[in-house]
Amino acid sequence: MIAFPLLFTPVSITPLIDTEDACFGLNASRPIAKGDLKWRDALLVAHRVNSNSFPFLCYIQCYIHNFTYLDISHIFIQNRKVRPKKENVYKYTLLTGKEVYKKMKILLAAVNAKYIHSNLAVYCLRAYAKEQHPASNITISEYTINQPFDEILMDIYKQAPDVLCLSCYLWNVTEVGQLIQEIPKILPDTKIWLGGPEVSYNAREVLEKYPMTEGIMRGEGEETFAELVAYYEGRGAAELINIHGITFREEEKQIAATPSRQIMDLSKVPFVYGDIENFKNRIIYYETSRGCPFSCSYCLSSIDKCLRFRNLELVKKELQFFIDHEVPQVKFVDRTFNCKHDHAMAIWNYIKEHDKGITNFHFEVAADLLNEEEIELIRSLRPGLIQLEIGIQSTNKQTIKEINRSMNLEKVRDKVARIHEKGNVHQHLDLIAGLPYENYDSFAHSFNEVYAMEPDQFQLGFLKVLHGSVMHEKMKEYELLCQNRPPYEVLSTKWLPYSDVIRLKKVEEMVEVYYNSFQFSHTMRLLVELFPSAFSMYEKMGNYYEKKGLFGLNHSRLTRYEILWDFVESELAEFTCSEKMQKKEEDFKEKVLESMTLDLYLRDNVKNRPAFLGESKVEKDVASEFYKKEAEEHKYLKDYEGYDSRQLRKMTHLERLNGKLHLFDYRHRNKLNQDAAIYIIED
Repeated sequence: MIAFPLLFTPVSITPLIDTEDACFGLNASRPIAKGDLKWRDALLVAHRVNSNSFPFLCYIQCYIHNFTYLDISHIFIQNRKVRPKKENVYKYTLLTGKEVYKKMKILLAAVNAKYIHSNLAVYCLRAYAKEQHPASNITISEYTINQPFDEILMDIYKQAPDVLCLSCYLWNVTEVGQLIQEIPKILPDTKIWLGGPEVSYNAREVLEKYPMTEGIMRGEGEETFAELVAYYEGRGAAELINIHGITFREEEKQIAATPSRQIMDLSKVPFVYGDIENFKNRIIYYETSRGCPFSCSYCLSSIDKCLRFRNLELVKKELQFFIDHEVPQVKFVDRTFNCKHDHAMAIWNYIKEHDKGITNFHFEVAADLLNEEEIELIRSLRPGLIQLEIGIQSTNKQTIKEINRSMNLEKVRDKVARIHEKGNVHQHLDLIAGLPYENYDSFAHSFNEVYAMEPDQFQLGFLKVLHGSVMHEKMKEYELLCQNRPPYEVLSTKWLPYSDVIRLKKVEEMVEVYYNSFQFSHTMRLLVELFPSAFSMYEKMGNYYEKKGLFGLNHSRLTRYEILWDFVESELAEFTCSEKMQKKEEDFKEKVLESMTLDLYLRDNVKNRPAFLGESKVEKDVASEFYKKEAEEHKYLKDYEGYDSRQLRKMTHLERLNGKLHLFDYRHRNKLNQDAAIYIIED
């Protein structure tokens, strides 16, 4: 009898049949050895292949018990169009008549920006597919872009998936591209599929770039992925061409695209966080709507104009789950959360009424859409219950019009101020540099207007020219140049040369260090008095860093204070040195030192006091007497019972500021910025 070569990779059936250490090598890498199978067990294998070729026969020899060869019947390779009755890919039939199945293994892999992030998309895909096909073998693996590349590659290899699906975004598409090129070398039979916003709008181009990729799921993926699972398990569409929402490589290697998929009912997506322990110490991402009512030219969300919402009763049930499990933070990924008043109010009212004082909810909102009812509700919430991200992007009216953005700046300013006044909600405001009609001076003006709104966090972003966006289509018109590598950040425009982009980069870093860190809040509010504007202050700080060679170094927090003090002294030295100005300079220096001292101790009970602050102005006998009395009365430190005066002194800090004694309590902190509680001690 002629023996045909076997075209399979080794697989294990140990868990599938009740034999002792049963395994075999279908690629004839080794014969079946003693103990592999029971004496009477010979093997007949049926396997589905992706081909319309005529079924062919192979012959196998194996060792049984005494290492003698035993001829076994033919191996039948099943034609692709023949559908197994059960949910399987591999079907093994022993001569004893016993049938066993090995399921297709499908791996959804996500490469996140940080460990604390989780990938909502892959969990939604698996949850929906498992609901449709409960017996399917679908697993998830999450990695980070900071992991060693080989570590990710080895983990995928060990899992040996039959189908690998990779989620592609701006932050990981480079790493995913590297994986795509290496995986076929070590897992040649694994089918690779891609999905996500970074590959949905240039799918054909991506497949041409990566010929080892089987296909791409475009747009919303739950239903598409479920159909792909059924296809590979032999229970769904007979041909890929019958699955909507994919661009794929046909058997002749030609690239084909099926029609886009109709949007789905968001309420049909199962809740993905049932096993919450898997997300411990990670940010939970959650969505109650998809689509966006706006058409901002720089954003891909504007392409999906069909806005739809998840059923509110489902949402409330899921919110209660987060609250009951005391999840630290839930970040809503709804593009404009408050675009539907009733929906937003129902959710904010629910979390207010059921709040247990632990969970924080993050929302992206359009401030000018907030009405009086919403503002009053927001002002009534527990400090730290919610935080708001408000994208302003620019205050230049011509820019706002050109990017198809709808925004009433006066309303934004008013709503932000109303919320800020109450002091219970963290507000994160954004600007984007590199937009059309925005030059350096115009951006500086936008900066000053937003800075005056006193956001808790002020993000200066640089335009990302996304494939598929209107901004990408108008690059030639705007003389817009961007980097070829993700995230395709702006290099220059008709209005903003690269030299000005560099200047803005310095400002951005100074804002991150000295504003967004919350470590210099009082000092920066005071220092701005020295300069024509807030923007010019951060601009000068950036120039000072550059002049002193301070960029690119890892500075400690105390070093940042020392640098800031040196900067203040250098700026004050530029003033006219009249006797009157010298007196004003000394007075201002004293105020700055007190502000820096306040900022320093609001964050930590620093033991190594910086030299430029000088010795503490709190007399030792005053401090001793205070802590002795406080240990007895607990007038200020009300829940410190059981601690003696020496322990209280170690756990808190006393400082004399502006002539008054201040007590810093580190067990109680501000919910928004984590500053220590502070009490002014009565004389």
